[in-house]
Amino acid sequence: MKSYIVGVGMTKFEKPESRDWQYWDMAKEAGTAALADAGIGYDLVEQVPVGYCFQASTAGQRAAYELGLTGVPVYNVNNNCATGSTALMMARQFVEGGISDCVLALGFEKMKRGALGGGADAGSDFKTSPVARHYGIMAAGHGFEMSPPTAQIFGNAAREHMERYGTTAAQLAAVGAKNHRHSANNPNAQFQDVYTVEEVLAAKPIHEPLTKLQCSPTSDGAAAAVVVSERFVVRHGLHDEAVEIVAQAMTTDTEASFASGSCIDVVGRPMTAAAGRQVFSASGLGIEDVDVIELHDCFSINELLTYEALGMCEEGGGGKLVESGATTYGGRWVVNPSGGLISKGHPLGATGLAQAAELVWQLRGAAGPRQVAGARVGLAHNIGLGGAAVVTLLRRG
Repeated sequence: MKSYIVGVGMTKFEKPESRDWQYWDMAKEAGTAALADAGIGYDLVEQVPVGYCFQASTAGQRAAYELGLTGVPVYNVNNNCATGSTALMMARQFVEGGISDCVLALGFEKMKRGALGGGADAGSDFKTSPVARHYGIMAAGHGFEMSPPTAQIFGNAAREHMERYGTTAAQLAAVGAKNHRHSANNPNAQFQDVYTVEEVLAAKPIHEPLTKLQCSPTSDGAAAAVVVSERFVVRHGLHDEAVEIVAQAMTTDTEASFASGSCIDVVGRPMTAAAGRQVFSASGLGIEDVDVIELHDCFSINELLTYEALGMCEEGGGGKLVESGATTYGGRWVVNPSGGLISKGHPLGATGLAQAAELVWQLRGAAGPRQVAGARVGLAHNIGLGGAAVVTLLRRG
């Protein structure tokens, strides 16, 4: 059975504590927008998976109740930075499995200012952290310093990439410059400032070689998507709005993540590659068929690693690919037209659903000044340490 996204919505992503709102306020705003986009009421929604990382148990119910008190099941989803796409995947499975005809996937996060720690539940003791195995691999090869732990593990992956493949600091900075430039046309982005590669390189160091303008910020925000069956589309006359979820896959860590002792593998390149292979195999499409991509650039190095894992270039070729202009307007693909996590922002529970929202707008031709001309196939990639990688392939027309 096929599944379709017929409505999307999101709030503006904002710096934590910059707006006087609660998580249920932002969830109501995003959910209401998604339902309005679909042209349906909450009374037609049969199930609601809700993603978040930093709020208390049953916060999903508190948020969903703002949309209606209909008694439908609400599921609280937490999969670190891949939480939003996990909620979307649950919605798709409910529909494709024939369990429900209309599901609302909702994600939100109300965060604290400052650097993100080692995971949503890491606490102060990395020995008991869910990502202890990952940080243990990093510490064995690189030690453990005082800089933010997530920046450390990705920064060390960047160092390995530079040493192994000759990737340059300027190529890493080009990712940040590109994504900040893209976000200038996105009113929902946390930042709309444009920077040169030189300005990105000169920004505050976070963990060498990464600077502040190559790192995703903590953010408040919410996003939502209405996922429905083909018969729901027909019954409600939603053909014009519908974007098909052609294929979707989630993978978790295997021995390949840890056996090499490399931070490149620990942060998820093998997971992403496996999820990409599954999606392309299931859909009969390849990366060459994709027009627009929203991928998990939590740090600039992860964008390069994702290029390689998805087959956009050879292993080690990510730096040259971004430098060539192949991943921006006028190139082979447009990657992160929204500004990505680096500039749009990264409220963990909302990120994966915000990626889906951007792709739906792109495939409908409704993205305004950031529209990718002729976009028909879009790919979303969302990853979380601990670990989970979700790749989603969308198509319209």
